[in-house]
Amino acid sequence: MFVKPILAAAAIALTPQVLLAAGGEEPAVPKPTQTTKECKKGKVWSEKKNRCVKPENASLSDDILYGAVREYAYAGQYENAQTVLSAMSDQLDDRVLTYWGFTHRKMGNVETGMAFYKSAIETNPNNLLVRSYMGQAYVEAGETYLAYLQLKEIRARGGAGSWPEESLANAIRTGTTYSY
Repeated sequence: MFVKPILAAAAIALTPQVLLAAGGEEPAVPKPTQTTKECKKGKVWSEKKNRCVKPENASLSDDILYGAVREYAYAGQYENAQTVLSAMSDQLDDRVLTYWGFTHRKMGNVETGMAFYKSAIETNPNNLLVRSYMGQAYVEAGETYLAYLQLKEIRARGGAGSWPEESLANAIRTGTTYSY
């Protein structure tokens, strides 16, 4: 079948560690900051206050909180990521829904995670990251064809060469999924 060579070539062309995430602005691997080095119980480092603060702190933007969510998720600290997610202002934002899905899936609540992924896609069908994570969930469940359908959607929506495409292609090829 012709699919395997295409996926293998896509997965080999670029490694996820050097690619950029959806939108091209976020490094694939979040760099550890004081948030994961020093903060406990879902707190987030505040540059302004030079200390860890509760994520509900009004001086923290959703973009700062989102970065903390990604960092905690990459570190495998899913409960802390969820604490920060809870503080984000728009719980219906597709980025928030994506990471609610991701953290639930990684904590073993796959059905809940998939429900959040579907909500994120309904909110923003062009969210390539959620499609990649959903595809990776399908890979973990042994549903490679469904994962491939998400890969096709990523490509059809302009995601060729992006981190979501490459990471999902690699997951389909190797069976290894990602934690960021």
